[in-house]
Amino acid sequence: MTFRSRTADSLRFGIGLVRLSHRTVTRALHLGLAGMLVALAVAGCSATSATESPTGGAAPTAMPSPTSIPTPTPTASPTREPGFSPTGSMTNARVSQSATLLADGRVLIAGGSDGSASLASGELFDPKTGRFAVTGSMASARMFHTATLLADGRVLIAGGWDNFHFVASAELYDPETGAFSPTGTMATARHYHTATLLVDGRVLMSGGSDGSTALASAELYDPNTGKFTATGSMAAARRNHTATPLTDDRVLIAGGFNGKDSLDSAELYDPNTGKFTATGSMVTARSVHTATRLTDGRVLIAGGYGLLAIAAAEMYDPTTGAFSPTGSLTTARGGHTATRLADGRVLIAGGYDSSYLASAEVYDPATATFAVGSSMAAARRNHTATLLTDGRVLIAGGGTSSGLASAELYGP
Repeated sequence: MTFRSRTADSLRFGIGLVRLSHRTVTRALHLGLAGMLVALAVAGCSATSATESPTGGAAPTAMPSPTSIPTPTPTASPTREPGFSPTGSMTNARVSQSATLLADGRVLIAGGSDGSASLASGELFDPKTGRFAVTGSMASARMFHTATLLADGRVLIAGGWDNFHFVASAELYDPETGAFSPTGTMATARHYHTATLLVDGRVLMSGGSDGSTALASAELYDPNTGKFTATGSMAAARRNHTATPLTDDRVLIAGGFNGKDSLDSAELYDPNTGKFTATGSMVTARSVHTATRLTDGRVLIAGGYGLLAIAAAEMYDPTTGAFSPTGSLTTARGGHTATRLADGRVLIAGGYDSSYLASAEVYDPATATFAVGSSMAAARRNHTATLLTDGRVLIAGGGTSSGLASAELYGP
């Protein structure tokens, strides 16, 4: 919601009469100071009147000196509170799609479901026009897949559900041609997995489910060869977990669901050794949560599900390898999004508790607290949130199982 403030001072003035004796006027004329009479008259009026300034405040009422005219004090420009505003709608209603910020500032939306089937279509959002436009379609319809921006500007789409099978296939989107093309196939079909771009340009695929069981296996995609190769396995099988690249090139794997329970365990992947090693455990077991790396290198873990939706949040410190509690969300939620804003705060939006949520809140690392923000126009779960190059956040799709075509922007 936008708040504007104006200040208007209403003043009541009396009119003073300036009485000048004949002797005073004669003396003034004798001294050649007839202009003094004008000055006295102006001074009398200035002491009892004020005009509105161009900025909405009142002009100063002090008597001007003969050599200077006072400048009205400018009124501070009204500041807009950050909030959500509508933008163009997608060409398709979607839920559980992917959204990837391209090098040119546009956003690629791919796949998802319209409630009746998985989608192969893709579209592009242009922040300059606020509109979505159709682009090429994937070779395979898919939802619950991953999308990763590669160092060369292409996007790797991998895994997911194609309406009939859990798939191992992958494809590449080229923003220069607007087309998808096949690339290597994963060793294992997986969905609800994670995909993390490593510093050397490879992509780590970890965990997920093959449709019957949670997976501990992981593999690496090399864009130079277009192939997937096996790497070390995690200590725990998990899906709906998070994978967060740290500042030292390692990847933090946290939480998830093993098919029976949500997990509190966490581990670190080292791309130099290709191995996973245990690190501290979370304070709260959770899955379908979010993990956001802050500007100081710590990782904020928020929300998710245990037996019920969770409001608790915690912080991972890579220097100690330990998790510790931080402020709690104002609303318990899972299936939400978490986006680090340009100022270092984190926007938490949507999700599900006992109902679909339109509410949003912002975490401030300086105070370790969450504060309620403005709400989205639509309640959403399994939507996407993408930080744009101008600092705004694009929220798209999600909602109920049938998905939404609507989108909105968060920002000042």
